[in-house]
Amino acid sequence: MFLEMNFYSNQLKKQTQVYILLPDINGKAATPCKTLWLFHGLEDNHTSWMRYTSIERYAAAHNLAVIMPNVDRGWYTDTAYGTNYFSFVTKELPELCFKTFSQLSRKREDNIAAGLSMGGYGAVKTAFSFPEQYGSCISLSGALDITTKDADCDLSEWKSIFGLDIKSATELKGSKHDLCALSSKVKSEKMPLPKLYLWCGTEDDLLSANLLFDQHLTELGISHRFETSEGNHSWKWWDRSIQKALDWILND
Repeated sequence: MFLEMNFYSNQLKKQTQVYILLPDINGKAATPCKTLWLFHGLEDNHTSWMRYTSIERYAAAHNLAVIMPNVDRGWYTDTAYGTNYFSFVTKELPELCFKTFSQLSRKREDNIAAGLSMGGYGAVKTAFSFPEQYGSCISLSGALDITTKDADCDLSEWKSIFGLDIKSATELKGSKHDLCALSSKVKSEKMPLPKLYLWCGTEDDLLSANLLFDQHLTELGISHRFETSEGNHSWKWWDRSIQKALDWILND
């Protein structure tokens, strides 16, 4: 079942749209299902996964619900300009969906944060910020190091998102926005860690950031699976990789 939900968000302070896939129950009573919280990239929106991949077919094969929110160019962050994209995807949206769709399981092990590029950053940030809520995480071509500004943003946009007083991206090292600092914090606090899958193509400009994050996780002793293969920063490869990621997360 495919739905589009339109509603006013208190966190975003505006109307927003979410695409939703629910398992087909064919007249049977709905049973709790796992949910994939699926995030888009910088130049996309909530429609992209449905338009450019066969995510509906892949979700059906795993009996998955899929929630696809729109965060504009907000980097899954409570921005300096006052739009709370992070609180929206981690608090407001889940509560709304759990209340609206009774078949969604609230269990940690049944919730997966996933995304590509900017959405890969958002997925890892979400899963490591709320490890008690998400049992798994998938990042495809993730923009995993915002401290080097490996993204299509100029400094004025970066400042409006992460802090009006910053002079460069390097000032974000060690902050709540830095995934290396966040993963170190979760590890040191002995929080539950998500089952983590990372992929990046060998022709992708974000490969270096993914290699460094893989090295950081390995040094911390955080279990994860990192794979590279032929591929650039495009939907052809994300369509292939999300299939493999879901198979590993759900079947391994």
